[in-house]
Amino acid sequence: MDPVRDAPPVLLVHGSRTSRTMWRGQLAALDRAGVPALAVDLPGHGARRGEPFTLDGAVDAVAQGVEDLGGRALVVGLSLGGYVAIEARARHPGRVLGLVAASCSTVPSTRLRAAWLLAAERIERLPDGGAALNQALVDRSMPANAAADLAAGGFALDVMSAILREVGTADPLAALAATDSPVWLVNGRWDHFRTGERSFLAAARRGGARARLVVVPGARHLVSLDRPVAFSRLLLEAVADVARDPAHDTPIRPAGAAHDRSLTASGGR
Repeated sequence: MDPVRDAPPVLLVHGSRTSRTMWRGQLAALDRAGVPALAVDLPGHGARRGEPFTLDGAVDAVAQGVEDLGGRALVVGLSLGGYVAIEARARHPGRVLGLVAASCSTVPSTRLRAAWLLAAERIERLPDGGAALNQALVDRSMPANAAADLAAGGFALDVMSAILREVGTADPLAALAATDSPVWLVNGRWDHFRTGERSFLAAARRGGARARLVVVPGARHLVSLDRPVAFSRLLLEAVADVARDPAHDTPIRPAGAAHDRSLTASGGR
């Protein structure tokens, strides 16, 4: 395999409240390897702050990013971005060549969701919208370079309650089982969002996917920032795997076909 000629492009989808700048380390690593890559801002984040966040709008942002990369890509998402990427793969199977879903192995409809939503609404009502709390968490948990990448695109402090409502309508297990492109589930060893990782792995395999679970030692929720070198190596492994997949060379399926229908829970998965 010629790594430059045959590598599929990579689309990177960020987590909640941050922006595409969280992927600066991975973009640099992919560029050094000759892999075309793009990171996008979801609605309400980064350059799109002020826009309402919806799951449909987030999936549309992924679809547009894939289109900007030539029509098909390996899609990589972390946390919120992982849930959005799972949904995008289900809705657009002909365009998502493979999926790396990081830090998103808990079903969003967990019983804890109501408590998270209440906390998010209270934080958003603080005089500073939760800016001081957010900064304290970043400073405490991230090394300086990772904190700078997180902050470079600005923090979206008013979207968390909308995210919890919207993502709570999704069914990632059904979405993972909806199509058969390769899947990598990547979690930090100490991530609180990995409780359902075995169910997520089984769901992907039910759909016929070659699915792999990777747990990164020493990493927490923001695994790409906690262990950037290890995460970038995993991305390059996924790129090489997709490049070897015969589906990489098949024609793009026409948009609007039956297999590209919406697969949100309200749409009748």
